[in-house]
Amino acid sequence: MDIERTDSEILFRLPANVDTLGLQRMIDYLKYKEATAECNPEQVEIDKLAKESKANWWKENKHRFVK
Repeated sequence: MDIERTDSEILFRLPANVDTLGLQRMIDYLKYKEATAECNPEQVEIDKLAKESKANWWKENKHRFVK
């Protein structure tokens, strides 16, 4: 594996026999890090988003658990 840093990016060179599933997971994580690099939410915002997410999930999946 080779890693090269330029003025504007970091380049990774991997052999072709690298496990693609593991590589995809790493790429997904790096995309997440890139997308959230400038994001500094307050705990209140995080809690609100978590509550909304749980409520939406329950609304969509309640039928699977309650008959």
